Amino acid sequence: MLTIGELASYAGVTVRAVRHYHAKGLLPEPERDHSGYRRYGAGAVVELIKIRTLAEAGVPLARVRELLQADEEEFASAVADVDKRLRAEIRERQRHRERIARLAAGDNLALPPEVVEFLGRLRALGVDERIVQVERDGWIPLAAHSPERVPEWMARKREQIAEPQLIDFYLTLGQALDRTDDDPRLVGLADKLAAYLTQLADEQGEDHVDDADIAPPFVKLMDTLAFDTAPPARRLIELLKKRGWTGWTKLERVDPTRGAAGTRQEDAAVQRSQRER
Repeated sequence: MLTIGELASYAGVTVRAVRHYHAKGLLPEPERDHSGYRRYGAGAVVELIKIRTLAEAGVPLARVRELLQADEEEFASAVADVDKRLRAEIRERQRHRERIARLAAGDNLALPPEVVEFLGRLRALGVDERIVQVERDGWIPLAAHSPERVPEWMARKREQIAEPQLIDFYLTLGQALDRTDDDPRLVGLADKLAAYLTQLADEQGEDHVDDADIAPPFVKLMDTLAFDTAPPARRLIELLKKRGWTGWTKLERVDPTRGAAGTRQEDAAVQRSQRER
């Protein structure tokens, strides 16, 4: 025979819980012995374990009381229902775990694997993280709106970053991010990029320079993201326009003679400013 403390310890509950189950009519309360103690037998242990297990599984105490009074077949059926519900809850919690894990997955959270791979390649090449973030933020709306076109666009991007001139462009722009708009490297970068684009257009056609065919609203959005994150990009586009090309997300050829005199004067002013410092 067990005391209430021994019973509670054996069944894995507290003495307070045993008394609560007594008050709820779930566990019969035995008479006290000649010493004034309540003594519990093996049957009480079995009943208490059943109560604890069902309660921990989320079965309301009112239903627990009914099940304790049910026959063997009804009890087994009820336990099977509880098991079915628990398995459903486990599956749902597993889904929650997977979603929580994705929160720590960085770029994988909102981007297709091929875009994540491309961003990783930029990082491996030493591209400034702010420029990588510009790329990432631009790809999120594109991938959400036109997921079927992502492989095509990514194939184009992989071709581009295989060109040393484009990597040099990324690296030089990254170096200029913390500089002022009159940084002479932007002028040099505009010269090199314009020369590269012109050569590419002359050799393979202007359509080859930018054949991504991105919708105008997304072009505007991606340009805004780039200019807000990397302000020198806006200045670079101004310089590039005077060298025969315009656009950030969507490159287009323009009349190279327009503003040529202004470009020369502006470049000379930048160089004078740098010499005077």
